[in-house]
Amino acid sequence: MLTKSTIPNSINAQKFKLSKSAISEPVELSIEFFTNSSIYYYSVAINEGIIIDEYFSSLGPEREDMMIFHRKSDNSKNSISFFDEFESKNENRTLKKIIETDLLKPNQPLFSLLNTITNDHFIDVKTAYTWLDEDLTIIYPETKASGLVIEIDSKPHFKDFAVEVMESFNTGISNLKVEIEAIDDFFGKDNEKEVEDIKSQLKANPEGKIAVMANKTAMEDVAIVTHNGEVVVKRLLFEHLGQKQEKVEFKFAEESDGTRRLLEYLPALNDIANGTPTYIIDEIERSIHPLIVKEIIDKFSKDALTKGQLIFSTHESNLLDQEIFRPDEIWFAEKNVIGATKLYSLSDFKEHSTIDIRKGYLGGRYGAIPFLGNLHDLNWHKYQDETE
Repeated sequence: MLTKSTIPNSINAQKFKLSKSAISEPVELSIEFFTNSSIYYYSVAINEGIIIDEYFSSLGPEREDMMIFHRKSDNSKNSISFFDEFESKNENRTLKKIIETDLLKPNQPLFSLLNTITNDHFIDVKTAYTWLDEDLTIIYPETKASGLVIEIDSKPHFKDFAVEVMESFNTGISNLKVEIEAIDDFFGKDNEKEVEDIKSQLKANPEGKIAVMANKTAMEDVAIVTHNGEVVVKRLLFEHLGQKQEKVEFKFAEESDGTRRLLEYLPALNDIANGTPTYIIDEIERSIHPLIVKEIIDKFSKDALTKGQLIFSTHESNLLDQEIFRPDEIWFAEKNVIGATKLYSLSDFKEHSTIDIRKGYLGGRYGAIPFLGNLHDLNWHKYQDETE
């Protein structure tokens, strides 16, 4: 919402439908994060596609919470308060009036608008926007790693990192290589129109490269680039060692689901190891052996040089290990009797560091486990089609 400067249509569908009173209430979202030596807090309340309240503040190590702006809307009319230093200048009060009456739309975040305005007083907005845009990445179960072939081809250090990681996970991959093929040969004679369209896109692309995901490339990561004056396709291939130690090439589609998922994690793992980004991964264990996931998490948790942050959801109880996580780093999600989900931390239980969290969790000590009733009493044979 903040980087695209508009409210997604899906926001209005996020209301809690099992409560009649919640239907009329606004959707409220908030985030608190640390970047550039400051803690920032942003919150927004949305109702029927209109922003009715928006708040942004910062908290430094040696100063109190400072409100940067507070936007309120009543009948689509905006009322904005800025911090005192900003409002003390006449030209800023004029700018504020223009923003309220002319520039800011009811469905547009003020945060996004201020990021486009050149004013030294909005430096905190621009700093926070940069973190949201560049340092926060969400990986969903269906997310595909785009540009992997370009990373492997253009960054030798990343290629070495990728090969070492894949070898350490015993995937059978001994090397990664990039194959270059003429675009006409890659797509074949039956796709001449598609090839011409791609060439036109490439000419219009200022970076001189495009990634294509079509029926032809749906199962692999390829890049179409201009190479030595010719339009070519670069695809990623994987070398395995055969029975006689000969090199055997595999395409992306020929690797297992787990191996492909690990490959898609490589840019994230490299970024977290060598930078300060935050990655959120939904269902981190999907298609990957639980021991591999645990080793990845354990590696980052105990590596003092790692400065990035990894936040993930999982159903893998083997990760409930106090040798890897602090109690405040483990959170449970549980539905209550009316179907609403609440989040709570393991630290709420004040457990000793030697307690077996996994055993306690599976035994229901901390909640957040499904209660399925007595499945043995379910007579599912009575639902058989009588015509069979």
